[in-house]
Amino acid sequence: MQHGRNAQCLRDRVTSEVGSDTISKRGWIPYWSAKRHLTCGNPSPHSAYSSKLFPWRGSAPAKLKTANAALVLCLNIDVDPPDVIKTSPCAVLECWVDPHTLPSHKALEAIGTNLQHQFEGLSLKIPYKPILDPSYEDLRRFCMTLRKQAKDDTVCFYYNGHGVPKPTPSGELWCFNRNYTQYIPVSLMELQSWLGSPGVYIWDCSAAGNLLTNFNNFAERRDQEVFNTRGGYPDGMQPYMHSLQLAACLAHEQLPSCPELPADIFTSCLTSPIDIALRYFIMTHLLPNNITPDMVMQLPGDLKDRRTPLGELNWIFTAITDTIAWTTFPRDLFTRLYRSDLLIASLFRNFLLAERIMKNYHCTPHTYPPLPPTNTHPLWSAWDLAVDTCLRQLPDLLAKAPNAGNTTPSLGPAVARTGRIGQQGSRGGTTGPQGEKPYQYVPSRFFADQLTAFEVWISRGGSALTKRGPLSLPVQNGGAGFEDGLVIDGNAGGKGLNTSHSDDLVPRKPPDQLPIVLQVLLSQPHRLRALILLSQFVDLGPWAVNLVLTIGIFPYISKLLQAAGQDLRPVLIFIWARIMAVDPSVQVDLHNTGGFKYFANVLGLTDDQPQHALPNSSEHKAMCAFILATVARDFYHGQMACWRERVFDSCFEKLKEGDFLLRQWSALCIAQIWEGNDEIKVYGVDRGTQDKLIPLLSDASPEVRAAAMYALGTFMGASGSADPAKQGGGGSGTQYQLEERTHFRMEVAVVTGATVVAKEDASPMVRKELLVLISCLVKEWRGYFVVCAWIYWEEDRKWRTEMNPQPHEEEVTSQAMSEWLDSVSDDDVAREENRVVLSSFFTIFVALLELTVDPYHEVATNAQTITDYIMALLLASPFYRLDCTTLDSAPISPNYRGPAAASHTRGQSLQSSPLTARPPTPVTTRPSLKRADTVSSTFSGVASTLRRTSSFASVLRSFAGGIAFPSVEEGRAPSSPLPGFSTASRLDAAQSRPPSPNFNLAQYTSPYSRPPTPTKTPLPPSPTEYDYTPLNVMEALMEEDMVRLRARRRSSVHGRRHTPDLGGLNGDLSSPSGSTFSTDSGSVPLGCGTGNGLRDVLPLKSSFFDWCCEYFKEPQMRQAEADEPGSVEYNYQVWRQQRNEQLIAEAQPKTTQAERVQWDKPVTSLQVGGNPLSMALHSYDPHLVVANDTDTISIWDWSQRKRLNHFCNGNPHGTSITSLHIINQDVGGIIIAGSADGIVRLYRNYDPALDQGPLQMVSSFRALDEMISVRRGSGIIMDWKQVGGSLLVGGDSRIIGVWDAHTELLLQNLETHSESPVTTIVSDNGSPSTFMAGFADGAIKMFDRRLEEDDAIVRTYYSHPSWVQNVKYHPRYSGQFLSASLAGDVRLWDVRGPERPIHALDLHPGGLSTFDVHPQTAVFATTSALTPANWRHQQLLLHSLADFNVLSSMMLPTGLPVYSPRPPSPYIPRYTSFAFHPLDMMYAIGEPDGTVKLMGCKLS
Repeated sequence: MQHGRNAQCLRDRVTSEVGSDTISKRGWIPYWSAKRHLTCGNPSPHSAYSSKLFPWRGSAPAKLKTANAALVLCLNIDVDPPDVIKTSPCAVLECWVDPHTLPSHKALEAIGTNLQHQFEGLSLKIPYKPILDPSYEDLRRFCMTLRKQAKDDTVCFYYNGHGVPKPTPSGELWCFNRNYTQYIPVSLMELQSWLGSPGVYIWDCSAAGNLLTNFNNFAERRDQEVFNTRGGYPDGMQPYMHSLQLAACLAHEQLPSCPELPADIFTSCLTSPIDIALRYFIMTHLLPNNITPDMVMQLPGDLKDRRTPLGELNWIFTAITDTIAWTTFPRDLFTRLYRSDLLIASLFRNFLLAERIMKNYHCTPHTYPPLPPTNTHPLWSAWDLAVDTCLRQLPDLLAKAPNAGNTTPSLGPAVARTGRIGQQGSRGGTTGPQGEKPYQYVPSRFFADQLTAFEVWISRGGSALTKRGPLSLPVQNGGAGFEDGLVIDGNAGGKGLNTSHSDDLVPRKPPDQLPIVLQVLLSQPHRLRALILLSQFVDLGPWAVNLVLTIGIFPYISKLLQAAGQDLRPVLIFIWARIMAVDPSVQVDLHNTGGFKYFANVLGLTDDQPQHALPNSSEHKAMCAFILATVARDFYHGQMACWRERVFDSCFEKLKEGDFLLRQWSALCIAQIWEGNDEIKVYGVDRGTQDKLIPLLSDASPEVRAAAMYALGTFMGASGSADPAKQGGGGSGTQYQLEERTHFRMEVAVVTGATVVAKEDASPMVRKELLVLISCLVKEWRGYFVVCAWIYWEEDRKWRTEMNPQPHEEEVTSQAMSEWLDSVSDDDVAREENRVVLSSFFTIFVALLELTVDPYHEVATNAQTITDYIMALLLASPFYRLDCTTLDSAPISPNYRGPAAASHTRGQSLQSSPLTARPPTPVTTRPSLKRADTVSSTFSGVASTLRRTSSFASVLRSFAGGIAFPSVEEGRAPSSPLPGFSTASRLDAAQSRPPSPNFNLAQYTSPYSRPPTPTKTPLPPSPTEYDYTPLNVMEALMEEDMVRLRARRRSSVHGRRHTPDLGGLNGDLSSPSGSTFSTDSGSVPLGCGTGNGLRDVLPLKSSFFDWCCEYFKEPQMRQAEADEPGSVEYNYQVWRQQRNEQLIAEAQPKTTQAERVQWDKPVTSLQVGGNPLSMALHSYDPHLVVANDTDTISIWDWSQRKRLNHFCNGNPHGTSITSLHIINQDVGGIIIAGSADGIVRLYRNYDPALDQGPLQMVSSFRALDEMISVRRGSGIIMDWKQVGGSLLVGGDSRIIGVWDAHTELLLQNLETHSESPVTTIVSDNGSPSTFMAGFADGAIKMFDRRLEEDDAIVRTYYSHPSWVQNVKYHPRYSGQFLSASLAGDVRLWDVRGPERPIHALDLHPGGLSTFDVHPQTAVFATTSALTPANWRHQQLLLHSLADFNVLSSMMLPTGLPVYSPRPPSPYIPRYTSFAFHPLDMMYAIGEPDGTVKLMGCKLS
């Protein structure tokens, strides 16, 4: 079965903004618009999926289960009660027996037996006790016995009072004395005390309303007394008001006495509905001429056999009454009455028939709880049609039946031959008279027609969304989530075009046929069709799944897992995936019934088994993996069951499948199977699963990479539970099969490998999962991380104070490292192993520091939580008390460098250490990446600093110096002279932060359990009291980690995670406060044991699995709203596409004329504020994006001279935005900004007119890691190619990175073979593989991506004497390109000719500022540089490429008050900016005073 996942994959992986048909017209695909970019792996917090849906299993407090039943008959045959005057003739049948045809005692027995049989037809599992004409004492005894037997379950009490007086208005019913000479009243108060609670009461007598009303009055009084005296009922007991009642009529009404009806018509309707329904049909409908009432009484068949006429009618009746109840009653009432107990469901289902019939005889049956009237429901017409269709076949059925000659029913002995239909003659009419072929009964088309109606509802717009109203999903039937705002397609918080009207769209009212589809599942002929329709319905969302579960599909769909038919497999898997996604608690049911084996078998199928071929097998196997992952999640028995069924092995084999969804869920299934389960982790290590997952960290799909990281996280102890209270821990478990050191090295190797691969991943979702994995290692090996933090601190300090080293800190770390390596072993192999291990920890720690200043806020927040935990342990460790430490000194200002800093770099200092780990980024000496003073610089001591600031990571950033790039939190606020920020500085810092992502849910967690107090903390003891060295501390910390590992490995329970019995190890090792103390010869505690009071904040908890589960809650068969013809989003994109094509068509004729006319026509002028150093014009919208000389980006509507939006980019103070582009212009636009710190950031929703929601950061990543130190750099230079989605990034680096927007991976690092920075990059529009790059030394190089990274340069052009300002391809001739340098020279080149220019121009002898070529027409522009001799005005020249004539020459005022010899940005060697419009014949020029002029050509 194909579920349309191809379209869904396109939506998820490529776009949520526009329909695929709209995109395909131009071949452009919108990037960074998939769901992961809107959520970053966070489940939607306000979507309908996370809302509390209605409990479909029935609420426990009021759930009823019938244990037994008392059938009380007070008939007193032949003696009429004194208050009843019977008509003549009148109704006489009781349970289809005429009591006057038998002796009274035999008639009573026959009636009692028949009544018992009728109730047994409703539910066979319940014992029924007929109580015939009881005395008061008998009634009391029987009732108390029944309650004793039922315990806390429900007792059914049926009362037929046709032979006694009517109930009294005070609530008394009647029975007899022992001699039957008196009527004895029985108060309902007494009856309640005998029967207890809960109960089901059936009152079949005149004035039955008296009993129902008084019962409720007494019950309410009893419940109130219990609550007043005892505060409520004990567990297991239910209030009396929870009892159910069915009464035949109101208090002032009398039962009908129509002779055509039985006397107990209410009982007949409740217990033999088909018999009474057919009789009623005969009485109210005109039968065909050849059908008599006597023939109707002989309708053949068996109520239990759906293939016979009578059985089919019973089946249809059940479906119709179920549907009437479903469409009429509130959902909670429906679930309680119709889905809790078989007997209760049957009684209340048949009550609808009683209401329909008896209301026509001025009798009003009613219930408690009260039900809305249903006697005029339209579906009763469908019942009448089904009966009519069946009866029209009756003559042929009877004529060819064995007893064809006998048309009169024989009443005979009373019990066996009562007036029941279908109890005599042939059951199925399968054999006719001798020699004749039997008549074949034609089944009713009722179910087929209802399925067709259901199909029409789905296919004709029922699945579409609508506004709230009569045709929308009712609130009572929609759960709580629909009043809180439904989020369409699962993208809470916005999609591509989240227009305001879409917030009000809700699902339509579900089709009335839904309960009928459930009944059809019982029929083999219709089953597959019903399942397919059901799958299409549950695909609409969690609300649809919840409706289906509430109706009661679960038992049926569970039994179908035992069916052998392969045709049902795809649709069953699809439906079960939706059920598991909406209600994971079903995992227990699947485990207990063994249903999970069905999915395990499908997942284990291989392609070499054609007999078990599955259509679209990868998708369905991915669903199976999801179902099994949910079965195993946080459920030990489910984990072990999946393991025994070889699910783990199947997922292991599927990790290399071609389908990304199958790879993703195979990894997630492994993650849940071994989460917290030591035995399965041992098995996984034996199979090398962790080594199989590491290559997936380079997978083309970000979801697969994150899933593999999630699996490694649960392997290392992260919690995969849905319970937020379960934090995880315990590393990789016991691993008792490995040696201790091997176990240790394996854990370190797993995290190191993952860190090296993923720390530069462009997807913040993957980086978030990496931090979860690192936090697991920090949790278990915190001692090693404390050592790394100490080394980092001391090395950084020494690097910053190079000229004034204190004697005791000269070689502290180097000496300690050497001593440690010497003390471990004399064996060189062992020494190297230990050095590599500590280097691995140091690599992870440095990566962690980098991540604390990650441009994506959630990543930085989580990294700060981990880093601050390590720093808190460092300050609590004995390192703090060493006499050679600098931990007790104030941190040095991040801007401070010793006088010798220029000649001695941080990298050299670290290289001198036995640790050979390289710093992540070499420091640039020009210009220094200045940071604002952090809070830490205002305090005198580190200990007090860290306890009083909100984040230790700010301190870490301050001493990280030039290694870790600054955080977005660090604004340009000046340091306050007082502790903390002043109000103004806090305001400035807040304003300098970039826009937040859509779901910015990460929360920083302090390692301190108590909030900081202003009281002064006591100083630690003087260092002179202790006599130990850094080596002693290092050994103690590392030994403590090994003790923790040994305690974990000694765990006796291998299958389940369990807290190790630490015995005398001074408490639980899972928290720092309970760490073991390592003691030296002087009995001085070492290790982290001094870290009392630290909060146990690790490991971090991931929400990635819950986010992945949302995939199976979102519609996959239904088109996205943007693809739905007629929707606002669809119409908007169609309009936009037509508008774009019109603009392109209008621009084409202008291109040739523009080459010959002047370009000095003013269009508009803007005052943008700041110096507009980078600009980008939108191709289709009148939008201009401007970046100033610091970090502010503003968006302008130039047609209205109106600023649409502005925000800070968040790059560090002293850096600039050096590259700016608008991508996805066909469907709207995303701004992509590159800054000199090597970071690329993307922003969406910048146009408030579209009402897409707030401005948001889509993604951000470090595009250039290895930034080189140069005297004058270019920062970061980007080129974006929409077709293919490639981003070329160069700049202050020896490489040009090729990033793929599809996969969010770095595809290539192309060597530039140049010491000069890249100054410009331009892609070849004709070839997807070649591009040109200009350099600061005047060189221009052509690269071919198809070649090896080291040899990708195919041509090199040397003609420019200095910095290449820009390179552009000729707009007309594909083989030619133009270039210009700051020296003022412009060159035209032909790649097919020699490596020299074919034309050269020297336009600006004083220097050139900007150069650009119009993409559509053969026109280029240059502006002159500002010089001391000419800075008040700037010359603008526009040339034709056809003959190189000057089209326009203008002198533009700069607006500068004085000349500045240094440009505004150290990375941009110009004061002004220039940009051609990508499509129209116009351009924008930005001046230093903040003026932006837009001008165009003078077309005739």
